[in-house]
Amino acid sequence: MILMKSGILLVLALLVNLKSAENLSGSILTTPLYHDTPCNDTDDIISYFSPGLSDGYDILINRTLTKGTQVRLKFDLEAMITEDKDLSRLVTLGNNVFKLVLLKDTTSLKFVIRGQYSLLPPYIVSIKIKGEENCNEPDPGYFQRYPVGVEPRPDVPNLQCGRRQGPNQLITNGLLSKPGDWPWHVAIFRMERATLKYICGGTLISNTYVLTAAHCVTINSAAVLPESLGINLGKHNLIGGNANSQERGVYEVFVHEEFIPRILDNDIALLKMSSAVEFNSNIQPACIWSDKLKDKLPSYEVLGTVTGWGFDQTETLSTVLREATIPMIPDLDCIRSKPLFYATTLNGKKFCAGNRNGTSPCNGDSGGGFVVYVPYEDSNFVKFHLKGAWYVRGIVSLSVAKLDTALCDPNEYVVFTDLGAYTDWINDHMD
Repeated sequence: MILMKSGILLVLALLVNLKSAENLSGSILTTPLYHDTPCNDTDDIISYFSPGLSDGYDILINRTLTKGTQVRLKFDLEAMITEDKDLSRLVTLGNNVFKLVLLKDTTSLKFVIRGQYSLLPPYIVSIKIKGEENCNEPDPGYFQRYPVGVEPRPDVPNLQCGRRQGPNQLITNGLLSKPGDWPWHVAIFRMERATLKYICGGTLISNTYVLTAAHCVTINSAAVLPESLGINLGKHNLIGGNANSQERGVYEVFVHEEFIPRILDNDIALLKMSSAVEFNSNIQPACIWSDKLKDKLPSYEVLGTVTGWGFDQTETLSTVLREATIPMIPDLDCIRSKPLFYATTLNGKKFCAGNRNGTSPCNGDSGGGFVVYVPYEDSNFVKFHLKGAWYVRGIVSLSVAKLDTALCDPNEYVVFTDLGAYTDWINDHMD
């Protein structure tokens, strides 16, 4: 009897949802649908969906909108939108942001959203209409209130970054990398005397933004002209041809407003590229570190991998991308190793890392990322499909110089800009 009552209640719930769908959209759809509001602060934006979400889900904006109105949408995962082409024109802006431009007046706007995995659908996190936010309280989990098979999100900031096309295994020290191992590492060039010269590394964090060190893209603390910079993505050999590599100019340079070049405080910058890159096996974005990830690491020792074309043991620039996996070092241990240098350098927004064994980032590696692998363990579906991701934890900033030279000493710890202190700054400067 209990099972029968539960079945009756489920049928009644479906009928209620169908009735609501009829009242709100004007017609009953052929598949029984659930509906809910993707934004907790408004009732006239409605999501319709069915078990499995194999065909995606519908969004209805139940408002009168005039011709020319722009609706800007942002999602938490990679999304694809199918619009009514007679009613609106879709513009893809990148970083999971889309714009719908109304072609005529309408009393409601409807479109379909699909994701890469039907059981991990993209959730709306922002809806701006005429530039005004209409989803101040997005509900990133409402599908889970219904028996539609949706998996819970891993408790991580981002699910669409930090993954290679190949295996995600950890890397050991002192190896030459292989193409595609570090698809977020980029080469930054600057025009000098009519020639583009390699100056620094950087980390791709979206299809339009690269993260690097401020000292790489400034002169006397002022940002260099964007047109003087170039970015090569997907490169393995710095001077040779590379499959799937791409080149981009720089549209805008964002240097931290409190960057101090003398002591390299706030040594962080963002480069907005002149056009979006196309992701492939050699070009993928890394995730941005969040301190909430600390508890997900398999041990208290934080191991990060640094890649670059910097000076090797022969004191010449490496033409092939090299990598080194090194541990983060507690500030006190770092200061004890060389008090006069590290005590005046570390300020709570930097960290030390290294082995002091000759395997270390060096000149030319500045701006590159210290990337940490974080495994996902929230569900079998997530572990099977996503496994984990690489997060950029820090930016190569400075190191101790060898006596009487301008080159780094590979037997000393390296200082990194700590991204845990700059997450808000990064998000504020990205579209």
